[in-house]
Amino acid sequence: MTDIRSGCPINLSLEVLGDRWSLILIRDIMFGNRRHFRELLASSQEGIASNILADRLKRLVAHGILSKRDDPSHKQKAIYSLTEKGIDLLPVLIQMGTWGRRYLPTTPELSIRQELLEQGGPALCEDFMTELRHLHLGAPLPEGHRNVRDRLQAAFERVAAENAGRDPTGAVA
Repeated sequence: MTDIRSGCPINLSLEVLGDRWSLILIRDIMFGNRRHFRELLASSQEGIASNILADRLKRLVAHGILSKRDDPSHKQKAIYSLTEKGIDLLPVLIQMGTWGRRYLPTTPELSIRQELLEQGGPALCEDFMTELRHLHLGAPLPEGHRNVRDRLQAAFERVAAENAGRDPTGAVA
């Protein structure tokens, strides 16, 4: 960082993560395991533009939140991974999601994962961080580890199927 406005930890964090897209990209990599540029671009519900995506990925790599390596399966692709610094953002995202679920008009299928993370507390957060370290850093999984991402995805799919015949207000279509 070159232009630091103050030494305030909140300000400094916002200077790295406070734009509209950085935490969304981290969310998609963390929860959706989207690791390639095209996956992040095509799967963005929020509709990120390709130039913005390229810029944010470059910034997140420069700040050490993501790493980038060549994809051995395709010489023109890169794989983005969370670093330990990026994985440490999981509790922040959980707290933001808790606030959003409490005060904003979320949808059931997009808030079920958040609800499960809240109910699971620090233990589930640690299990998920262990899993992220395995996926992104190659760390071993402890024996008997239950896949957190699969549990969260199964809950999302179940709620999405239950709500398939409803309009956004909850009325049956």
